[in-house]
Amino acid sequence: MSIDVPNDGKALTVTVDGATFARIPIRTRVVMPGDDLDAFISEYATGLVRAGDTLFVTEKIVAITQGRSYTLDEIQPRALARFLSKYVTKTAYGIGLGMPETMEMALRECGTPRILFAAAVSAVTKLFGRRGDFYRIAGDKARAIDGPTSGTIPPYNRAVVLGPKEPAKVAAHLKALIGGQAEVAVVDINDIGGNILGSTLDKAGEQRLVRILKDNPLGQGHQSTPLGVIRAA
Repeated sequence: MSIDVPNDGKALTVTVDGATFARIPIRTRVVMPGDDLDAFISEYATGLVRAGDTLFVTEKIVAITQGRSYTLDEIQPRALARFLSKYVTKTAYGIGLGMPETMEMALRECGTPRILFAAAVSAVTKLFGRRGDFYRIAGDKARAIDGPTSGTIPPYNRAVVLGPKEPAKVAAHLKALIGGQAEVAVVDINDIGGNILGSTLDKAGEQRLVRILKDNPLGQGHQSTPLGVIRAA
């Protein structure tokens, strides 16, 4: 795809805090377990990123190259995972922890006590119309778990992908890999919001980046654009 063409249904530019930024998606092949992240970034991003840009990388491809994707057949949910998953609110934007396999991985990643505490608090606060407490308590590890959806590119339509390990260190490493003149962020962005899991930006820069990416310019289906560049327009 051309470097300056947005994904379908997405705008190329956005204005945030009085400044306009281009959000340039980078189309790639599908990342597979065993792929080397450095080689992948070098192949697709190094020649496109300029000084002053921010390269944003989806947490999913970082996690896959770290060996943190599991086919559904590899996961045997315990009874507690099957029980808790029934009470997770399902949305059109992703399964979240609303299936036994993703809930099982949350129990493993975050620990059973933390997930149980998050579930208990959430059950109470929902009665008062408050939403989001489960993930606020369970934390980024739970929030970053990706389950399969109808729009997920194979083979990940039959897999669960965990959040990446040490995303801040990954971002710093990738910044050096692409020459040190652009910032790098590992992001968890979907159609209902997002988080910066690790970056070379300061806190204000991360907050601005979340606003720039608010409408999920990389998309959430078959776009095959797991990388993007933020550039002042």
